[in-house]
Amino acid sequence: MAKYYRGRKIFDGKLYEVYERASDLLKDTPFASQIQKLYIAVNIVDILMTKPADLMVGEPPSYESGLPDSSVQQKRLNSIVEENDLNQLIHEIVIGSGIRGESFIKPYYSYRQDFSDLPAIPSGVKPEPIIEAINPMYVFPELSRGSSKKFKAINIAYVEWEFSRKEGEVPYLNVERHIPGYIVYSRYRLQANGVDNTYGAPIELFTLLEQVATGRERDVVPTGVPQILVQHVPYKTLDDDWKGIGGIEKLESVLAAINDRLVQIDYILWKHSDPIAYGPDIDQTPDGGVRFGGKYIPVSKEDVTPGYMTWTAQLDSAFKELDILLGIVFQMSETPQWLFGTTMAEDKGGSGTSHTDGAAIQMRLMPILSKVKRIRVHVDRAIRDALYIAMQLENYANEGVDGFEPYEPIYPKINWRDGIPKDEKLEAEVFQIRTGNKPTIDVRSAIKRMDGVDDEKADEVIRRIDDDETRVNGTVDSSIFNGGGGGAN
Repeated sequence: MAKYYRGRKIFDGKLYEVYERASDLLKDTPFASQIQKLYIAVNIVDILMTKPADLMVGEPPSYESGLPDSSVQQKRLNSIVEENDLNQLIHEIVIGSGIRGESFIKPYYSYRQDFSDLPAIPSGVKPEPIIEAINPMYVFPELSRGSSKKFKAINIAYVEWEFSRKEGEVPYLNVERHIPGYIVYSRYRLQANGVDNTYGAPIELFTLLEQVATGRERDVVPTGVPQILVQHVPYKTLDDDWKGIGGIEKLESVLAAINDRLVQIDYILWKHSDPIAYGPDIDQTPDGGVRFGGKYIPVSKEDVTPGYMTWTAQLDSAFKELDILLGIVFQMSETPQWLFGTTMAEDKGGSGTSHTDGAAIQMRLMPILSKVKRIRVHVDRAIRDALYIAMQLENYANEGVDGFEPYEPIYPKINWRDGIPKDEKLEAEVFQIRTGNKPTIDVRSAIKRMDGVDDEKADEVIRRIDDDETRVNGTVDSSIFNGGGGGAN
């Protein structure tokens, strides 16, 4: 939990809430009261965590059941993907897992809107398959005995405060325990027991007092699915632990050093923006200043020519160190700087992609593309599992329901894209040469690939194309106007 907290604060650019090193450096200076103002957070972390997500779904992937487009399975798959804005969800969980090391998603079957404040559910509203992200701060997996990877249960637990006239604010622990085929709900009364800052984050502590009623009709609910509903989406993993490794935790020390260097540079520049002057003794303002400066040291006319007292700060050295630190961050995050359209650290990763073709750009993007593929391995498995479970939940919840067409759930396939621009003309020319000018793609597939749409929208486009051809060319055989007919020439 402390790792999640620190990672999010760094991502938000709120380094002053995490690091106190700059405070130690400046606490004995006259500007100690300005420390908080001097803290500058260059939010480079935001960009580094967002780019892999952009490449993951910048060009939307397609979801296939392997069955014809007219099949119930493909139609339901398209509907679940679209109604849950799955590409947006993937973008969010990739950024989130980069910050914390992992994300969790949960498919379930319910109403999409929360009607708890209404006396009744509006007519015509039906439950549907929902896939949503869960805050990892609330997720506590239980490992199978002797395994470092397999989960026997996943608990979703969070503290809820309720107001009581007699006791004031009272904390309760709500637990949603997921095991294969069932969800077990429980609720416990807590007592606040201070805050633990051992790991660099304020973690609230509680003492468990007693179990209380949940207020639900049933505390054990069958899901109809022989799997655990909650899916784990790590950023990067090792073979000896289930916990994910994020993109921030390895950079914490370097980011702290960058922040310190920025604070020092800003401190020097700000301090010398109004240096102390010296020169002949002249009239000063009531606050001790003169019209051409702030503090003034009077000297006699025969002494020294007036001037300013400045310290020759080694700003060049400071900027060179900052340059090196930024280069280290880009190297550790496997991200070329010119991917952002500029270079922040000179001679660290190239200057751009001008005068290069698509193949050259792809080769220069190899580090981050390899990183995206590594992340995609975990995302692909979790999303396909979630879609398959969503189909199972839908069929289980609608057994015997009039108007519902049951179908056999199909484990789907996701066709991912690299997210980088392709030289389509060159690709088409290569295909043309290799196939001897034969078509290599049908119209529907071409429309789906070019426009990033599903089968239903592609069919609608084809229908409109056919309507346009009919309207322009007509349906009457033009040969009737070319025949003879006994008329005069």
